[in-house]
Amino acid sequence: MGIRKFSGLEVTLTVLFLLVTTVAVALVALMATGEPAVIKDETYSLYALTETTGTVIPECPVIPLGERVDCFPDLGCLQRGCCWSPLDERNTPWCFFSTNHGYSVVHAHKQRFEVPHEHIKPPATHPSGSFNYEVELTHNPFGFQVRRAATKKVLFDTTMGPLVFADQYLQLSARLPSHNIYGLGEHVHQNYRHDTNWRTWPIFSRDSFPNGGTHNLYGHYPYFLCLEDESGKSFGVFLMNSNAMEVTLQPAPAVTYRTIGGVLDFYILLGDTPEQVVHEFLELIGKPVIPPYWSLGFQLSRWDYGSLEEVKRTVERNRAVDLPYDIQYTDIDYMEDKKDFTYDEVNFKDLPQFADYLHEKGQKYILILDPAIATSKRINGPYEAYDRGTQKNAWVTEADGKTPLVGEVWPGVAVFPDYTNPSCKEWWIDEYVRLFKEIKHDALWIDMNEVSNFMKGSIKGCDDNNLNYPPFTPSILDGVLYSKTLCMDSKQTWGNHYDVHSLYGYAMVLATRDALERVFEGNRSLILTRSSFPGVGKYSGHWLGDNAANWNDIKWAIPGMLEFGLFGIPYIGADICGFFDDVSEELCRRWMQVGAFYPFSRNHNAQHYKPQDPAAFGIDSLLVNTSKHYLNIRYTLLPYLYTLFYKAHTTGDTVVRPVMHEFYSDSNTWTVDRQFLWGKHLLITPVLDPVSTCTGSGSRITVRKNHVDIYLPADKLGLHIRGGAILPIQRPAVTTVYSRRNPMGLIVALDDNNRAAGELFWDDGDSRGILTKSDGVSGELTIQVMHSGYNDPNNLKFENITVLGVSSPPVTVNVTHNNNNVVVSTFKYDTVKQVLYLKDLNLILGQNYTVSTRFDCYPEPDSDETKCRARGCIWETSTTEGVPWCYYPEDYGYTATTVIEQPSGWSFDIMRNAGLRSSGRPESPDINSLRVEIKYHSADLLQFKIYDPTNKRFEVPVPLNVPSTPETDETKRLYIVQVKKQPFGIQVIRKSTGTLIWDSALPGFTFSDLFIQVSTRLPSDYVYGFGETEHTSYKHDLNYHTWGMFTKDQPPGYKLNGYGVHPFYMGLETTADAHGVLLLNSNAMDVTFQPTPALTYRTLGGILDFYIVMGPTPELVVEEYTALIGRPVLPAYWSLGFQLCRYGYANDTEIADLYREMRAAGIPYDVQYADIDYMERQLDFVLDSQFQGLPALVDHMRGEGMRFIFILDPAIAANETTPYTAFDRGVEEDVFIKWPKDLSNDIVWGKVWPDFPGVVVNESYAAFPDFFMNRTATWWHREISDFYNKIMKFDGLWIDMNEPSSFVHGTVGEKCLGPSVYDNPPYMPPLESSHRGLNHKTLCMNSQQHLSDGTPVKHYDVHNLYGWSHTKPTYDALLSVTGKRGIVVTRSTYPSSGKWAGHWLGDNNSSWDQLYKSIIGMMEFSLFGFSYTGADICGFFNPAEFEMCLRWTQLGAFYPYSRNHNGKQDPVSWNASFSEASRDVLNIRYSLLPYLYTLMFYAHSEGSTVVRPLLHEFVNDRKTWDIHRQFLWGPALLISPVMDEAKAIEVKGQMITMPTPLDHINLHVRGGYILPWQKPENNTHYSRKNPLGLIVALSDNGTAQGSLFWDDGEGIGEQTHDTHTGTHTGTHTDIHTHRHRTITVITLSLPGNMVSITHSFISLSHSFISLSLSLPLSLSPDTYASKQYLHNSFTVASVSSHVDRSPGLGRENPFSV
Repeated sequence: MGIRKFSGLEVTLTVLFLLVTTVAVALVALMATGEPAVIKDETYSLYALTETTGTVIPECPVIPLGERVDCFPDLGCLQRGCCWSPLDERNTPWCFFSTNHGYSVVHAHKQRFEVPHEHIKPPATHPSGSFNYEVELTHNPFGFQVRRAATKKVLFDTTMGPLVFADQYLQLSARLPSHNIYGLGEHVHQNYRHDTNWRTWPIFSRDSFPNGGTHNLYGHYPYFLCLEDESGKSFGVFLMNSNAMEVTLQPAPAVTYRTIGGVLDFYILLGDTPEQVVHEFLELIGKPVIPPYWSLGFQLSRWDYGSLEEVKRTVERNRAVDLPYDIQYTDIDYMEDKKDFTYDEVNFKDLPQFADYLHEKGQKYILILDPAIATSKRINGPYEAYDRGTQKNAWVTEADGKTPLVGEVWPGVAVFPDYTNPSCKEWWIDEYVRLFKEIKHDALWIDMNEVSNFMKGSIKGCDDNNLNYPPFTPSILDGVLYSKTLCMDSKQTWGNHYDVHSLYGYAMVLATRDALERVFEGNRSLILTRSSFPGVGKYSGHWLGDNAANWNDIKWAIPGMLEFGLFGIPYIGADICGFFDDVSEELCRRWMQVGAFYPFSRNHNAQHYKPQDPAAFGIDSLLVNTSKHYLNIRYTLLPYLYTLFYKAHTTGDTVVRPVMHEFYSDSNTWTVDRQFLWGKHLLITPVLDPVSTCTGSGSRITVRKNHVDIYLPADKLGLHIRGGAILPIQRPAVTTVYSRRNPMGLIVALDDNNRAAGELFWDDGDSRGILTKSDGVSGELTIQVMHSGYNDPNNLKFENITVLGVSSPPVTVNVTHNNNNVVVSTFKYDTVKQVLYLKDLNLILGQNYTVSTRFDCYPEPDSDETKCRARGCIWETSTTEGVPWCYYPEDYGYTATTVIEQPSGWSFDIMRNAGLRSSGRPESPDINSLRVEIKYHSADLLQFKIYDPTNKRFEVPVPLNVPSTPETDETKRLYIVQVKKQPFGIQVIRKSTGTLIWDSALPGFTFSDLFIQVSTRLPSDYVYGFGETEHTSYKHDLNYHTWGMFTKDQPPGYKLNGYGVHPFYMGLETTADAHGVLLLNSNAMDVTFQPTPALTYRTLGGILDFYIVMGPTPELVVEEYTALIGRPVLPAYWSLGFQLCRYGYANDTEIADLYREMRAAGIPYDVQYADIDYMERQLDFVLDSQFQGLPALVDHMRGEGMRFIFILDPAIAANETTPYTAFDRGVEEDVFIKWPKDLSNDIVWGKVWPDFPGVVVNESYAAFPDFFMNRTATWWHREISDFYNKIMKFDGLWIDMNEPSSFVHGTVGEKCLGPSVYDNPPYMPPLESSHRGLNHKTLCMNSQQHLSDGTPVKHYDVHNLYGWSHTKPTYDALLSVTGKRGIVVTRSTYPSSGKWAGHWLGDNNSSWDQLYKSIIGMMEFSLFGFSYTGADICGFFNPAEFEMCLRWTQLGAFYPYSRNHNGKQDPVSWNASFSEASRDVLNIRYSLLPYLYTLMFYAHSEGSTVVRPLLHEFVNDRKTWDIHRQFLWGPALLISPVMDEAKAIEVKGQMITMPTPLDHINLHVRGGYILPWQKPENNTHYSRKNPLGLIVALSDNGTAQGSLFWDDGEGIGEQTHDTHTGTHTGTHTDIHTHRHRTITVITLSLPGNMVSITHSFISLSHSFISLSLSLPLSLSPDTYASKQYLHNSFTVASVSSHVDRSPGLGRENPFSV
């Protein structure tokens, strides 16, 4: 709706001047046509209107009671020609006007007083065009009706009662169209909407307390607004009359005015909405001033600080608590004897410098002035202000027009400036200029200007005349006009005080405006006045007066503010916490909360009451904290509030706005006055009673047009942003000086149509502004500068944008500026609250921007606009790496139709959206119809599967452990599943928190034959897992990174797909809950992370088969995941010992020499390996001639407690010149991979290790067993058995090259048979050598394998399962052949491989970075279900460097799988110091093997992790979420290695630098745990015979607990256990034996007199104190440090061999160092 300009106010100007004013003043005279009535005096007569001369005969028909108009309330009835009809209730008039009482119309002849308004002027011309109203005059008796032209509804009908017009009594009644009447003032209205049941309100400015009565208060407002009906159409009625009056509202509904002077000068304003009526009224009286920006800050004041020092103490204590706080006041106590323009030179001696003191911290100073000027002298001389005023004749005079009227106010006997007198104005301006020169300040507060006088009229009293005692006195307070003010016959320039009394404050404001303009010149300042009249808001703000500290006054402040919004004074507020009386903490706390949203926000109280500034309640009090919280919100929203003031100043908008103004169509809002709005968009719902009942922040509220109960605890009030709003914000500070320098932002609250709009006005707080308009629609936000006339010196930028009500988060967000597109790299999406957070935007204030979102449509590297649009996608370039230029439209994907949830899950079909183009890969046709199945397997496990129901597709044959029956009890499930129909997506919600942990309702879901893509939003940035690939951190970087997954013989390298495939991740939620997601798909794939956060899967076949485990802790995620895929294998005890291997032993003598050297050095050592060099030309199962003594050596070593592991590769040599039994039997039993029969019946030949020295063979060379087939497992078992029984014993097997690896690409000759689309698919993930195709260094993808049931499958589908299929037959053969548990170590893995084998991290490099990345790899394989993991210590490739190898040996001593492999880098190959350091650290490992073995048992039986990230134990400490350079063994042992060359690393929640000599590794034992240990020996065969011991690290309460699992270390059987715990003084053990296995559970507590042991620490690096174990202590003279993070439950003590009892350490679950 357009804003009507002054010239277009047809309603206002026509009605007010052409009709009503003319009636009262110039054009219309009201003359009696009959005989005079009985009321007479010397000044006037009243004449009744009759048809004939003579006695008046009243016509008194039956009139409805609500329409009776009172006939002269204070005189007789029948004598006046009125009707008399007494009733049984007094509020209805008994005496009321007859229907023939009134006036006829003739010309006027007498000039009367009219308000000399500064702004309101008659129109220069008559309005033209069509009018919104119609007026009908009734001539006899006189009356008129105003109708709305469009509806013919009568709005204002004066014909219901006669006009009465006498010299000192004017009365007019009018019927109104509704009871929805708002306004009239100033009073305390306990409700915003008026009660029309015969309520009378006097209007006459008066110094009185706003205590809830009906009496008149400080201002004079004969103006009301009437809402007609639900259409919103409204009108306002303003009577511009300043005389004392009263207004009666009656049930007709109707209004009756009775005033005792002036004229009836009515203005009627029509609008289509209540807000438009306010616009019209302010167009008439003057639009509000825009206050300086700083005046919107919080303010403190009190009457009678007593001294400037006390003022400063108040300032300092509120500064000290960092309270946002801009303005400090002083009340009249700063003055000398309360005299204006002076200051107390004793108690306020430094007041002239006080403003500087405040300005230093960005604060402002406001002081007070009252109008009354003392006649007495000052302490040390004349009172020059009074003297100069007397010279200027500046005072209000007595009735003689000469003698100054003298009264008494705060300074004592006083005179009163006549601000209507130009000479007085000059005097006032001059005195103010003088004051400012003496006392610098920033604004002025004027009080007592009703005008207030402590005497009745004057010190002389008042004369008895018709001005001081008029014939009729309205129902004002005290019933006497001059009570607490001046005599009514006193004289001012504008007229008798009788006429201008209520204009006193208005005139003072006009004079003060001129004074401030003289002092502050072009800068905006502030006036705050107590007395006001329509038009004052053009220059001044107002506060609601001297309220009291009670719950009524906090309530009644809201109707007061709403009314002054109608009256044109938006800068309004009440004294926070109350002016009078001592305030309770609860009331003041609640008042500070709501007061933070008063436009004028000031805490002010009176003399003799206790201080109530926030800091007075205590530094860390609830009141201080909640005050800071909401004031920070206020300061955050000040750009929005300032923009509202700009809108008020320019268009007349209200700032504090009734709910009814926005929602007038809802009749429930018509009476709402316990809530209010800031502008259109921010709803404030305070607590206004001692006990209250909204929860949530940022969430969309769907309840509409209802009352709701909101839980608002002691520190909260309700704030709600309206959908459709864009609110400008700014980072808050303690003052606006500082906050205005901070970055800005936007809060966008989308409406139901996903739209929002808003504006920002910005200037220097004084002048010149930028108006910025923001609009949001359909995923795009536009920031457009409408007018730019100001450049901010702080180079302000929009830093953050928060979008509320975003039902689905974007994958990418882009900003367009001058056609340049930039990605938003930092954004988050809260799935619970549906809030999108855009951060670090740097959008410069005053420039145009567009913010939008994207989803990748063309992941291939060769995209261009033509290819993009061919897929039906949108093309737009970006300058940021990783951001898609080609992105999906919103409707791209599938749609679900009939979707019904069953108790056990869902099953339904989805269809590809009609009209979509092909996904753009012709070799991979889209599948248009799909089946979706969602299964609720258990409380913490669900599955959803998407497949083609009409054509069988490959599904992964890995068996999973899913419950036989689903969980149909919804109350037990930890999750809720929702299905979004368009675009189709599945949403999984954690029930306990509402967190959306999976949400695939995104555009871009594609399901074609050879390309499947699906995206999901993530609940946070914290994602772990996916492999096997080298990652530089444990937590994934979500800034547009893509990771390919396809098993390959590829040494670890950044973004190079490695040996295994694990499409599993663990996600941490912002609530610190965790979940895990497995995609059971074995095709080549990639995953892309994006900073939304979001994740996109792309796979080249199969189906989508997802499993989600719900945790909710990280450790439970692993336990649930391994329950699904299978628990980790329990390795033999000896396999936890140290192990040595080398690729390149020349003969068995080298192995024997190494063994002897290790024994001689005393270095613990359990396992020796032989790599492929023990084989004859690397042929499996054939011993090389240089190793003929190896069987005897193995037997000898095994006799001394050692163990031996041999390597086996899967590839079998195929073209040997002599019989090769393994190959020959394999051909005979048909175990090798072949081509499909329709292509060839031949084996798919590859080439691996077997070779003829110096001879290159280009034909058949090696064959690959198909381990899926049962006959292959039988063949493999027999070959292993024959080797064990006929050639050489072994204890474990190491299987390698099983990705499978080949030295040629696809096949010998590199020409794969069959369709090339499988080797070179239409989409190629970003794999190593992806340009060479999937068959690079492996088999042809068309190769055929057969599952155990005989089903033929392409290698394309099962390539990633080759190592998995190889592992179980190997494990089964090992157990069968050896009869013992042993260990299998495999290179290629897939989910569930950990059931049978351990894994090493591959052919790493001898470098420092590989050292630290090994921790990341082990932690990831802990997630993947592998407890037995480790990296090749000192590296596989390249020579190792001394220091690095020593540090790696220290770290590797705490790998579960601890093996040094390759090169001349074993511990005895360096020097004696290296050997000693190796021995020391390995002795610690061997001492702790009982603990490690127990951890392995719990991993095997319960699925817990062995190598454990810190976040698994301390998930509530978010610092641990990023830690990957330390790790735990189980819950209790922290390992903090040195991983940087000669460099320095995190004690309770912080980083510390700890001494770490070269022979030292930092270990910490966690308080509250008991670790079993055993004296070490040179191998476990002997150490297992030694006594056991305990390391006890007590918690703060003096208790500790632990477990021990013990068995023979290698037996085959089911490892089960029971747990029994007890708490006793001393040590208690319960031992349970099951099938040769023992579980020991130990609980220990100490009595109070032994708690001091908490301060004893054990140095694990050097000695066990009092535990019957002593290791040598040797510190290097070179001191290094390791960087360590210690959670609050870790404690650091000094590293020494004595017991350290240093105080202050180990107070919270101590870790002992």
